Amino acid sequence: MILNKIVDAITGKDDGKKVKGTVVLMKKNVLDFTDANASIVDGVLEFLGRRVSFQLISNSVHDANGLEGKLSKPAYLENWITNITPVVAGESTFSVTFELDDEEFGVPGAFIIKNLHFSEFFLKSLTLEDVPNHGKIHFVCNSWVYPASKYKSDRIFFANQAYLPSETPELLRNYRENELVALRGDGTGKLEEWDRVYDYAYYNDLGDPDKGEEYARPVLGGSSEYPYPRRGRTGRKPTKTDPNTESRIPLLMSLDIYVPRDERFGHVKMSDFLTFALKSISQLLLPEFKALFDSTPNEFDSFADVLKIYEGGIKLPQGPSFKAIVDAIPLEILKQLLSTDGEGLLKYPTPQVIQEDKSAWRTDEEFGREMLAGVNPVIISRLQEFPPKSKLDPKIYGNQTSTITREQIEDKLDGRTVDEAIKTNRLFILNHHDTLMPYVRRINMTTNTKMYASRTLLFLQDDGTLKPLAIELSLPHPDGDQFGAVSKVFTPSDQGVEGSIWQLAKAYAAVNDSGVHQLVSHWLNTHTVIEPFVIATNRQLSVLHPIHKLLLPHFRDTMNINALARQILINGGGLLEFTVFPAKYSMELSSVIYKDWIFPEQALPADLIKRGVAVEDSSSPHGVRLLIQDYPYAVDGLEIWSAIKSWVTEYCNYYYKSDDVVQKDTELQAWWKELREEGHGDKKDEPWWPKMQTVQELIDSCTITIWIASALHAAVNFGQYPYAGYLPNRPTLSRKFMPEPGSAEYEELKTNPDNVFLKTITPQLQTLVGISLIELLSRQASDTLYLGQNDSPEWTKDQEPLSAFERFGKKLSDIEDRIMQMNGDPEKWKNRSGPVKVPYTLLFPTSEEGLTGKGIPNSVSI
Repeated sequence: MILNKIVDAITGKDDGKKVKGTVVLMKKNVLDFTDANASIVDGVLEFLGRRVSFQLISNSVHDANGLEGKLSKPAYLENWITNITPVVAGESTFSVTFELDDEEFGVPGAFIIKNLHFSEFFLKSLTLEDVPNHGKIHFVCNSWVYPASKYKSDRIFFANQAYLPSETPELLRNYRENELVALRGDGTGKLEEWDRVYDYAYYNDLGDPDKGEEYARPVLGGSSEYPYPRRGRTGRKPTKTDPNTESRIPLLMSLDIYVPRDERFGHVKMSDFLTFALKSISQLLLPEFKALFDSTPNEFDSFADVLKIYEGGIKLPQGPSFKAIVDAIPLEILKQLLSTDGEGLLKYPTPQVIQEDKSAWRTDEEFGREMLAGVNPVIISRLQEFPPKSKLDPKIYGNQTSTITREQIEDKLDGRTVDEAIKTNRLFILNHHDTLMPYVRRINMTTNTKMYASRTLLFLQDDGTLKPLAIELSLPHPDGDQFGAVSKVFTPSDQGVEGSIWQLAKAYAAVNDSGVHQLVSHWLNTHTVIEPFVIATNRQLSVLHPIHKLLLPHFRDTMNINALARQILINGGGLLEFTVFPAKYSMELSSVIYKDWIFPEQALPADLIKRGVAVEDSSSPHGVRLLIQDYPYAVDGLEIWSAIKSWVTEYCNYYYKSDDVVQKDTELQAWWKELREEGHGDKKDEPWWPKMQTVQELIDSCTITIWIASALHAAVNFGQYPYAGYLPNRPTLSRKFMPEPGSAEYEELKTNPDNVFLKTITPQLQTLVGISLIELLSRQASDTLYLGQNDSPEWTKDQEPLSAFERFGKKLSDIEDRIMQMNGDPEKWKNRSGPVKVPYTLLFPTSEEGLTGKGIPNSVSI
């Protein structure tokens, strides 16, 4: 050390030109225990001088060509070999020392990194201390850096200062533009794990026609018949049977499905979730497992039988075939999957809906309450005409008007007529008629499902709760669709056979609501519609762009979870088709419903107004007045919506001082154009798209995007296990039609109604697969970042946005206090916990890890 100083003094070297940096990264071997060799090879390469180099790029002093920023000499990571990575946290800190030339270097605005090792590492950040005339500079990286040979262009990272395109320092502009070009790719070839390419494709990888005709599925997207948002392109070759369908990768290689490397789950989530849980669920679908249940068809004989799943465990069928399955599953996965003690007992945690009371779920009050505070609180609408009419084309579907009569419901309206109840905003409907009727005949004829289209009418009582009035179950006319519907109306009863029939009518309505929830409220309206935003943002908005910085946290893990869903969940013959009533028509149905998707109506206030459950009211706190005051999803949702909107408003107003700035922002305009014309390309000509010409349009669009990715997804996802983990409450399938008087089933209703109910809804194997799946989907991961949190405290250098973000966090914390206060007053807010005594916390912003039934993650990440 002293010798170095003497040499520097003699040669005239100036210590002041040395800039020390701190690099935080994770070596691959921490994240991948199977890859011990990689770290040994990397150590050898370090020893031989094949190292990790950094070159700073000046944003104020140009290079010899005068077009780009000057480059510093390469500086190398120090002590790679001796820095032993702590295996738990995984992060290592390294030093790097830059020597800046004698003449002025200016302020570093970016750096190039070259990895000459054998394996990749995850680069979190670089911080420069004491940059001459500037002080500290922080670079947020959060990116996988593969060996340099894998890349066609240099890997570059920018300092955490946000710039609109026109404000970018001249000497960084080429770097900014070239980085976006690299991320777009060239649209050709199969994409590999180290690629960073964001590109679009149709949903043409759900079917597997090479496996047999029954596995073929239509291409979703690119046609008026089956419009759909785009997914991330993988570039796999087409199937042999159908050139329009992309080939699939084998089930056991599901984790290798291509998504851009930085979109893949972090190592914590990978170990939390995937290695055990996904493999385990696919084990449940092993043909042997299915054969086992088919050869010993187990039915639940009573509700006590169902409760064994949670209380004592359910004994799996034994015998040689079961032993073969157990032997094929690695031990740690078996433990996770079967939650067993090795005795073949399947056991699951008790869902909240039956924790306090085992039968309260069967009450009419709870049935109505879950439309306001359950897992699918986004469908119920106000009835504005009687009888309810249909929007289906009468030329094709005949007369589809409801057959519910005034006489059937007027005795339940507390002394009002139907017209008075409509006028005073007291009648509501859960309408699954028009959505499903076009599919009922096909589903009933070609699958094991026996289902009806349904309409459920409800009355808003003086105490704020909803009372079911009637359920109409409809089938297409046996002589053809054009002859209209054949409908039956069921009304509440709690006695004898009529009481049992009413419980079945509610179950058919719940089956429809379960399927629409999974396919539309959850999959289509959150997972699917947000993916084009992820792709367009990475392709058109530089990491330097303030809107990229605003939206980035809300895209974490979305492409990865959606890719895995295409691989094992929504694919032909996959878990979803196996467990929900539309079976092989599931995804096709979601595509038909996408035809009615309208971006501005995804804003919560607009959605509530459209469904007639709120009216515009400038004197109300959020600009709308709820017509059901005790509507927990809407009450909490409006608070969250307003907090997001005020945060986004402050943020956008800081960077965009006028509409002119929005119009002249080239990246922003390219982003919005691509989002409409490519990402949601089947809707590119819709008149309702914001034109992106004003600051207000930018604020509204970003608010809606963040709302969908965070709060809307949380509201329809994390209540799945609490409410549907007990399948009789939210059955996903119906296997028999309603018993007719004179039939054996009708007679059995007199003696053993529970048996008839359980033989009608989801069978045992589908129940086990279904609850395994939703247990997984309802869990909060240990590394989740919630609304109002960011993984890097220095995500931007601009102080005003940082302060606004802090205020946003404080608002969310105040909302948590208000939610707890309302939940503590069940007399005033009856719908917040109801007969089942499950407090409404699905829009409570934060959570612990696990099955908590609360927490709003930043993104659609599960």
